[in-house]
Amino acid sequence: MSSTTSPELTQFAEDVLRGLSDSPKHLSSRYFYDDEGSRLFRQIMKLPEYYLTRAELKIFNEQTDAICDAFTGDANGLVLIELGAGDGSKTAVLIQHLVGRGIDFTYSPIDISQEANNTLAAKFHERFPQLTITPHTGDYLKVLGSLKNGNGTRKVVLFLGSNIGNFLRDDAVAFFRYLRSVLGHNDRLFIGFDMQKDPRVILNAYDDKQGITAAFNLNLLRRINRELGADFDLSKWSHYAQYRPTECAARSFLISREKQIVTIDALNRAFSFEQWEPIFMEISQKYTLAMIDELAAESGFEIENEFFDEENFYVDSFWRPV
Repeated sequence: MSSTTSPELTQFAEDVLRGLSDSPKHLSSRYFYDDEGSRLFRQIMKLPEYYLTRAELKIFNEQTDAICDAFTGDANGLVLIELGAGDGSKTAVLIQHLVGRGIDFTYSPIDISQEANNTLAAKFHERFPQLTITPHTGDYLKVLGSLKNGNGTRKVVLFLGSNIGNFLRDDAVAFFRYLRSVLGHNDRLFIGFDMQKDPRVILNAYDDKQGITAAFNLNLLRRINRELGADFDLSKWSHYAQYRPTECAARSFLISREKQIVTIDALNRAFSFEQWEPIFMEISQKYTLAMIDELAAESGFEIENEFFDEENFYVDSFWRPV
């Protein structure tokens, strides 16, 4: 890699090298969301099998007053910081309510995709012309670090869609501890958790009949081809999902359909794959209330409020720093 390579690309290349050199092989789900990945995920959220979006949206529509009361508390001003806002359809429900109340607040979505931020900002400017919106493009943690020294206005960090489920447990604790380090005593964290439920309902959400989830996973190979000069032939790979109820975790893999060698120019390396060898792509952790309590306690937070859908499929948990 040349000295002119961007730091982001360097990190991407290093993570791909590390993952494909390991045994078993793996790739990081943090790189799913290039512009095409973000577009595909917006399609996933509309799938009939993907209950998560509907459950969280139902919570927002039916418990708007209580959620907005929790956000504002006794604060004089408010900054909503959303990590990975996507199309903002769920957050728009809360923003509309806050705008209707005349609350003084700023909305700051953070997304790794510039296209996603541009689309969201344009849509929200049209729908909420009076809203102050300040998008940030980049890695969540880096951007949040730059927002640490505020003016005392309450920050509420939104991490919706059960995106925390993509973290292994130790990584989730480390992530929340970092958030704790950049939040003040009056700030809050609002996180969506997908709850443990019928394993068949969960599995269908990650292996839809339309093949959109498969395309979403395969798009990461396409991104490696484009940005790192690889020669993955996507027709030689297939998507496979499983759910392990003993671990409360869904997992996604890409399976090599034949024995093959893939070269990656940016790494000056070739990687061999056996027939039916998997690349581990993503974990989607499901939670019990006890698991959520433990995460909060170990990370320096306590649960101030919880908002459930009527089926208890999903919970949005409101945390305060301690």
